[in-house]
Amino acid sequence: MSDIRVSRDGFVATVEMQRPPHNFFDSELIAEIGEAFEQLDADAGCRAIVLAAEGRSFCAGADFSRRMETGTVAEGSRSGGRHLYKEAIRLFRTRKPIVAAVHGAAVGGGLGLALVADFRVTCPEARFSANFNRLGFHPGFGLTATLPRLVGAQQAALMLYTGRRVPGDEAVRIGLAEMLVPLAEVRSAAQALALEIAQSAPLAVMATRETVRRGLCDAIEAATERELVEQDWLRRTEDFKEGIKAMAERRLPDFQCR
Repeated sequence: MSDIRVSRDGFVATVEMQRPPHNFFDSELIAEIGEAFEQLDADAGCRAIVLAAEGRSFCAGADFSRRMETGTVAEGSRSGGRHLYKEAIRLFRTRKPIVAAVHGAAVGGGLGLALVADFRVTCPEARFSANFNRLGFHPGFGLTATLPRLVGAQQAALMLYTGRRVPGDEAVRIGLAEMLVPLAEVRSAAQALALEIAQSAPLAVMATRETVRRGLCDAIEAATERELVEQDWLRRTEDFKEGIKAMAERRLPDFQCR
């Protein structure tokens, strides 16, 4: 695994993304995380997982600007998109409880990745954003299923339609994250929470988690199919090209509804 590091301290494993500063993802990175989660599922000595990242951001999503420059929007292509989402669904289907240590930006698909976890520990400096519509695009990574489940339909719609950046304290207030700590303590607090979970009976925790999340993975899989259909035609619009261009140029987009 070239882009993640897996370590274990007692019953708690840490899976760290290592693509600093922003940890932009592709299908290969998501596949590596999925493989790590599945290996930890098979490790009886692991009872809980912390998902963390090095660098400034937790995960700033897919690097659309670079891909537009090269003419290859791999995440958005039909084959590439389906492969990415297939790998993403693997993450949701693993059995061990996961705590995300969100110390910086979790944007677009990076927000989707943060919502794979059962719980999120964050800080005031963090930013959560589902910025797809700001790019002229449709949300992905199952966010149309996971986000409303956490914050409710109205708050989810507000985040999805506006793409606004939600700071860590507001994220905790609306239920997007569970714990707010100083920036320097995010990872240690996430590991402490994971250890608290790990001190419960592991078979009981996994059974309870499966009951609580019953139907969630199927709902996410169905949602991503819908998301892919909508992304497919929106990708070909002038508005999407303008949204990506505006993001790269750090300006407001001039959408023309075509």
